[in-house]
Amino acid sequence: MPNPKRKHTPHRRDCRRSANSKIEAENSNKCSNCGAPKMPHKVCPSCGFYNGTLVVPKKVKKAKTQEQPQEEAK
Repeated sequence: MPNPKRKHTPHRRDCRRSANSKIEAENSNKCSNCGAPKMPHKVCPSCGFYNGTLVVPKKVKKAKTQEQPQEEAK
């Protein structure tokens, strides 16, 4: 088997190795209920629907009611 005549530079070696480590964007679909992007076969994180069915109800924050002190009429 033939051997290389000269040593490959680290740059050439690293460029070859880095070609396999490219990061690809994950596939995403639109939610059928709200239209937000979501991962396929997963519950929509924004509305909680999966396949047209409510699976995870969204938590609703309770509004703080400001109680005003009522003045007593004498």
